[in-house]
Formats: sequence, structure tokens, C-alpha cells
Amino acid sequence: MFAKLKLLGNDRNKDLRNKLLFTFLCLFVFKLGTAIIVPGVDTSALGNGLGFLDLVNAMGGGAMEKFSILSLGVMPYITASIITQLLSQMELIPYLAELSKQGGVGRNKLNQITRVLGIVLAFIQGYILSFTLLPNGSAMDYMMFSTVLTAGTAFLLWIGDQITSKGIGNGISLIIMAGIIATLPNMFKDAFAALVVNGDLQVLLLGITKFVLFVIIYLAIILAVVYEETSERRIPVQYANKSNSVYGANKNYMPFKLNSSGVMPVIFASAIISIPGLLAGVIKNEGFSLFVSKWMTLNTIPGFILYLILIILFTLLYTFMQIKPKELSENLNKQGGFIPGVRPGDETVKYINKILKRISTVGALFLAFIAALPIVFGMISNLPSSVRIGGTGLLIVVGVALETYKQIESKLVTGEYVRGRRRR
Repeated sequence: MFAKLKLLGNDRNKDLRNKLLFTFLCLFVFKLGTAIIVPGVDTSALGNGLGFLDLVNAMGGGAMEKFSILSLGVMPYITASIITQLLSQMELIPYLAELSKQGGVGRNKLNQITRVLGIVLAFIQGYILSFTLLPNGSAMDYMMFSTVLTAGTAFLLWIGDQITSKGIGNGISLIIMAGIIATLPNMFKDAFAALVVNGDLQVLLLGITKFVLFVIIYLAIILAVVYEETSERRIPVQYANKSNSVYGANKNYMPFKLNSSGVMPVIFASAIISIPGLLAGVIKNEGFSLFVSKWMTLNTIPGFILYLILIILFTLLYTFMQIKPKELSENLNKQGGFIPGVRPGDETVKYINKILKRISTVGALFLAFIAALPIVFGMISNLPSSVRIGGTGLLIVVGVALETYKQIESKLVTGEYVRGRRRR
């Protein structure tokens, strides 16, 4: 890693360095936007607490609790992306399914549809958010606030595109990661203030010990997430038109990640479990609100169990949507490849299905464990709600950081290889 950083400082990698600086500049603009309050909003009139919107607030760098112009972040686009993926991959809408099979042109059209749907969802979510957090506003106020929040989401999508095309990494993912990282200093500050209590020397030392233990646990969870994100099952593959000697040959294999679905199952499960709370805030029916608070929130046992079940189910579903065993077997057969000891055709499909079920089950359980940590931690500790251990945010930060690092490393290695070829 340090060798790669040394290469980055080389004048020959000036273009890559400029891309990184451009990326940081765009992320700075995003963070600056989270501090700009929606015009006409009296922040003292905001509702108390965000409840089920804490996850969205964390992904937006704390913009929602201040009712910033970027309060919605890129979550409407993420929601639209999940919807279009489900509709196309499960072939519920033939037109979208056909677009997903048309290569680059189809993907571009599908992306345009996703963006339009994201803007529509942003306006709807902006109206509901305004109505929930500012209950005393007028209809025109809610329309104006919704328009401003929708424009903020559109602006973030544009910044994300600029990062993707002129910077480093996936712009949308980096914006989410930057929002989460921006909340970490306050989290550690709140943890220190809660654990380290002024008093005699013994009380002070005990508080410092608790805070150090908190930091160690947090770092250990990060290492566990990194290990999980980089773990994969490699299935050996041989090709009939290639002669692979036993000694010194480059072995071909199909890598299956332990968690092929990423954090999408957690985000989707969070969205599903938050719908009743969102409806309760809009309907304002006492009986329905009481039912939701007792049975459908993450702080209750039934809601917590339902949340974990949804994560596991969505992980298994999303994995098989991303990796289709039948198509994988057909492509392998067309290329003259086969898995040693497994006959091509139905046996290969069954074998891949079995492998995917095993590793995705382990990945789903780990995903549920990480997502459950902050909830359980909040139940058993007296720390503020802003202090979290584990959770979706940590999964997103680690996943995006690893992908961005791999892209930087690939560009550095490619640049060195090209310069080496020129010198020859």
C-alpha cells in the first residue's frame, strides 16, 4: 500500500493525482451543501428525532436533521435503482427486461429511466419528509420545500456523474461514503463525553478504559467487515481448447464472493421496515401509530426479528438475481469450459446453485449480524443514539473504500506497465 502511495506522488502520475483532487473537491462541495438550510424553514420547529430516518440521515452526512437542501441525499436514486433492478431482473416488466439484455445501449436507457424515477421519488419523499418534520406548514410550503429537496437530489446526482467521469471511483457510492464518514467525528466525540465522566482519578481512568475498549471493538469490527468483503470461494475451471499443465500453469477459476449482494439487502430491508412508520407519521391515526410503535419498529422484538429475516431473504434473492447459475453454466459451456468432476449442463447448474446457497447463507447471516449490532448495542448501553457500533454505514464505507482502492491500484499498475512498454 505504501509503495502505491509513493507511486501516486510521482510526477508521472499527475493525471491520476488531479483526478483524486477533483474527487475531493466534489465531496467538499457536497459536505458544504449539507450545511445550507432549506429557505423559509424554522429549524426550531422541526420535529423531535428522526426515528426510522436515522439511516438516511447518516448516509447524508447529518443533512436531514438540519433540514438541509441535500436532506434526501441520493437515497431516492438508490430506491429507484433497486426498483428497476427488481423489475428487470425478475422480468416483471418485459420492456425493462429487454433493455437489461441489450448491452451498453440498453443499460444507458435503463439508467435514464432510473434517474427519472429517482427524481419523482425525491419529490414524493420530500413532500412526506416536509409534512413529517414540519407539521404546521401550509400546502404551498410543502410544495416549495419538496421542490428544493428534489433539486438538491438532482444536484447530487450531477456531482456523482462528474466524479465518475472526471474523478476516481463511483460518484454515487463515494457521496454516500463521504456522508457517513462525516458523522464519525461527532460519534466518537459523543462516545468520549458519555464514557469519560469527570470525577476522581479512579472514575476518570475507568472512563478512559471504556472509551479505549470502544475504539478497539470498533476497529475489530472494521477488520471483520474487510475480511468478509474480500472473502471468496474459487471454483476451478478447465477449458477444452487449453492445455493446463499441473506444474506452473495459471489456474482458471470462477470467484464467488461471500457477500455478492453488498449492502443492498440491508438498505432494502430498512426501506420496507420503515414504511409503516412513514405512514404513521402521515396518517396520524392514534391506533395505527400505537400498533407501529409496538410491533413494527427496530427497537421492539417483533420488528427487530422481521428486520433480520428480511435481510437474510433479500440477500439470498439478490445473490441469485446477480449471479444466475443457468446463464453462467451456458456461457461456460459456450467457451468450452467445465468444472472438473462436474458434467456440463444441469449438473453444473445444480453444483453452482449448491455453492451459492452455502456461501450466500453465511454471507446473509454475517450481514444480519453487522446490521443488528447497533440496534442491540443501543438496547444494552446508555450511550447516545448517535453512537453506533457496526451497522449498514460501516458496510458501505468499507465496501466503497475497497473498490476505490482497487481502482486506484489498477490505474497505477496500468500506468507503470504502459511506461515500461514504451521504454522497451
